[in-house]
Amino acid sequence: MIAEVLLVLAGHSSSLFPIDHNLHPAFRPLLHPGEEECLEALGRIASRYRNIKKACALLSRSKSRYVCALCATLNQILKDEYERLVVDTEAKVLKRDPELVAHGSFVPLSAVRAIFAEWDSPLTALENLMNQLQAEKHWKPGPLIDILLSRSKTGVHRIADIISRLSVAVQRVWRSQLSAFLVHGSLTSSDPLVSKDFTLLDGTMPSCVSPQTRESIVYVGRAIATVKAKKWQNQLPREQALEYANLLETVFPEDQYKFDLVISQIQTNVSEWLWLNVLTRKDVEDTVISLASYFLLRNGEFSLALIREIERLKISRLTTRSGAVSVIREEDLNLALLRASLGTTAQHDSSLLHLHFRLPSGPLRPLLPSLTNFKSLSSSVASNSPEVTSFDDLLLGTNLVLAYKVSWPLDLFLHPSDLQIYAALFNYLSSLRKTHTQIHTCWTSLSNAQRARRRWTGLGEGGTAEDLEVRKELLRCGWGVVRDMGWFLDTLLGYVMVDVIDVEFRRLKDLLDDPNRGRAESGGKHASSHNVATQSNADPSTYLDFTTLRNIHTTYLERLLTGCLLSNPSLTVILRPIFEVCERFVAQVERWGGDVLPALLFEGSLSTGSDDKVGTMVRERLQVVSEINESLRTLFNSFYEQLSLSTSQQPFTATGDASKSILMNASFANASTLQRTFIRGKGAKGFEGEGEVRRHVERLLLRLDFNGAFSKPKG
Repeated sequence: MIAEVLLVLAGHSSSLFPIDHNLHPAFRPLLHPGEEECLEALGRIASRYRNIKKACALLSRSKSRYVCALCATLNQILKDEYERLVVDTEAKVLKRDPELVAHGSFVPLSAVRAIFAEWDSPLTALENLMNQLQAEKHWKPGPLIDILLSRSKTGVHRIADIISRLSVAVQRVWRSQLSAFLVHGSLTSSDPLVSKDFTLLDGTMPSCVSPQTRESIVYVGRAIATVKAKKWQNQLPREQALEYANLLETVFPEDQYKFDLVISQIQTNVSEWLWLNVLTRKDVEDTVISLASYFLLRNGEFSLALIREIERLKISRLTTRSGAVSVIREEDLNLALLRASLGTTAQHDSSLLHLHFRLPSGPLRPLLPSLTNFKSLSSSVASNSPEVTSFDDLLLGTNLVLAYKVSWPLDLFLHPSDLQIYAALFNYLSSLRKTHTQIHTCWTSLSNAQRARRRWTGLGEGGTAEDLEVRKELLRCGWGVVRDMGWFLDTLLGYVMVDVIDVEFRRLKDLLDDPNRGRAESGGKHASSHNVATQSNADPSTYLDFTTLRNIHTTYLERLLTGCLLSNPSLTVILRPIFEVCERFVAQVERWGGDVLPALLFEGSLSTGSDDKVGTMVRERLQVVSEINESLRTLFNSFYEQLSLSTSQQPFTATGDASKSILMNASFANASTLQRTFIRGKGAKGFEGEGEVRRHVERLLLRLDFNGAFSKPKG
């Protein structure tokens, strides 16, 4: 009988257990209840073992190499440990081992049960695992590794050990796939990690791989694959590829810290090799100049022409009869880009072809400027609740995004987050420039209207004696409003374009021309020994490593955000209403015919006997202009107050980890990501450029308070 039991434990069928682990009824009267219980316990172990072996045989035919590796490892574990235990137990019985055979002739079933008891829990866990694997037809490596890692975290040592070895086997196959893509840039036909356009497929990455590491994997693999596909004259050296492969062989993704460290080191080294051999300095300089010209409005004539072209497009659609022609589409805006370049220095610039507008909300019908009342502005500004402020709808009236098409190898240098910052800066600067242009146009209109009126009224404003003083008050108030608007926008635009953008752009150019200074000011990591050896052939005075380049550029963008006040929500929440108040005033003046004063003949043509009196229209306009003037002064005072507080409360630090460019992890519509201040400590010194950024804001404060109007106490 003992021989029969050992055969059952080895996976063979027997008449003792006709169905699963249930003992045959004919044997029950012949057995003691204790013996019956021991036999059924051994039958359960044998049944689970047979189920596991059958499941392994079926799953081994799977197309997934990960499942096949798991089954092969599990079969080897059972062969080396469980089946060896069956053979060793049989050998002890045949040798009459006194530990198992009593008096040299009797083998207790309880002793056999005790020997195989250690496999009761492991076989139960493995049977459940096999059932879960059989429940799905195809397993991706990510969920499979996640399941194995979660099941290995148990208090039973043998279960944790077995499933950990299964997890390592699957991770080893996944790591070989990763090495093929990351080091050689090759994509396998079966179970690839990424698609043909180098996008991570769903389920290919276990959850223990961080999002930053996933981006690094795609970045490095795409770069190596693209260099090979384009048959670049300089390919990644075999010694360097072998070094990266050996590094990967030392880690598994379950050890997240070491795995992230190795991937980060590979990315840094590959990036610097690309900078030396693929992405040249001239490409970077041309791209930076192009982005500054169009996104930062350094090409002034083109930016003004583009604003006028968009306004002309809106007017043409408003005057067109209703229908499909009256809708503004992305194609119309892209055509406006080309029209705006005619007659400017951008006409023959090839980088203009990389620009295109996007309408996230789709085609739209243009709307006239809003004439809503702004009485609640002071209360909204006084509230300290954080608000998301965006300027992307001021240029066209709806969300408008200026995009830049980045081709390889520039996408190694420019990340989507960088382009989103450029787009946000363009929306802010174009809104400021548009409002500034409208105020100048309004000033011209008022001047022409007053010059024409003085031809008939002489030095006065005309009208009857009753409304002469009201007309003077309205005219002075109107001129005061447009003067204050023009002065504020002139000051802000001059500060942004001269003190911030021009200064930071020249600083960026100097850092690109002086790599030693750039490396000293950047917070990048030191190059590895392999890269140092590679760089030995380069001139140290002209070499700029890739990490330093990205640090410099990201610091440049973040200094622009801080200098342009976009990183301070308490200021942007005031600037937008200022632009809107200015646009409302210009719209009112246009609606009134280009003058704040109504024509004299209009007032004199009132019918006799009517309740309307001469000067009613003047008083109505005076009320509107007075409300705008009051709102404007409230906003100016709030802006100066918040700007003064920012110099003492807000840390003027705006640097981040440029090697990863993780400025934002959301869509562009979430403008709150632009209202953060990124702090990277550098010991006790803090951000080395903090003083320069602070001085930018102090210059703006001095310009705004040149005559002490804001700082003097008000009685």
